Amino acid sequence: MILGYFLLGIPKPADKVEYGVNFSAKNIREYNLDPKVALNAILDDLGVRRFRLMAYWDDLEKKEGEYDFSDLDWQIAEIDQRNGEIILAFGEKVPRWPECHIPIWALSLPAEERQKHLLSFIEQIINRYKNDEHIKIWQVENEPFFFHSFGDCPPRDKKLLEEEVAFVHSKDPRPVMLTSSGEFSLWVGEYRRADIFGTSLYKYVYNRLVGYMKYRIPAIFYHRKIALMKLLFGNKPIIVSEQQGEPWIHGSDIKNATPEIIAKTMSPEKFQEILAYSRQCGFNKVYLWGVEWWYWLKLQGNDRYWEMAKKLF
Repeated sequence: MILGYFLLGIPKPADKVEYGVNFSAKNIREYNLDPKVALNAILDDLGVRRFRLMAYWDDLEKKEGEYDFSDLDWQIAEIDQRNGEIILAFGEKVPRWPECHIPIWALSLPAEERQKHLLSFIEQIINRYKNDEHIKIWQVENEPFFFHSFGDCPPRDKKLLEEEVAFVHSKDPRPVMLTSSGEFSLWVGEYRRADIFGTSLYKYVYNRLVGYMKYRIPAIFYHRKIALMKLLFGNKPIIVSEQQGEPWIHGSDIKNATPEIIAKTMSPEKFQEILAYSRQCGFNKVYLWGVEWWYWLKLQGNDRYWEMAKKLF
């Protein structure tokens, strides 16, 4: 009966979907590209107005107590100038590999002491940007209960996350978003602690046991999961904070991956399939993953993903 509830039924597609992107200046630099030029292209050519930005602790506080927000400042300023909207993600665990972006000086500290430094870092972020009306949501950590199975991260517990969320709430009234895996998480821990909930959404992945594979989860699964969360913990906004838009590459750099490997988890047809799938799942706000890769491909002479995405915005 439980399986039938989650797997059987006719889903109601989203009537209209608002799209944004995840943007990582750190990831753009891994392509040996200028992040300022890339962000301007994403804003002015692609036409994006909704962004999830990353405040990487290891970039912004490379030395203990010495903060350099210049990299984040220009990103926010460029989006502000176009009247865009920002979700700002911060914490130990922030999107992009290796998932946890902790300064070297903080890694060897005991957990409680490192947490004190982390809260000081978060306070610096909120005090700096709390008057920016274009920042709509604070995101605390990323997929916080997915630490031990994915990413290079130290052990954590629920109490530390709750302290961070409470700390952010005490400093600013804007809503706090928590995120989780769409495929493997029950959502309970993140949803009930959040003002806004964000889920990842993937279809083509690499699994260490079976290799490259496709998730065959019916769209009704997400409708039922959302309904259950709202029944148990109240009606809260739910968005796709990370929807697959680039290949999942195992064992090599995405820039050097062969076309055959890329095609296992991403192609123009797969991209369109994933877009249609999220609509079937009923999500009406989606932040796409992979804009840095689209931009790099465009500069290599392949603008198919860039042009497909442009129609969404």
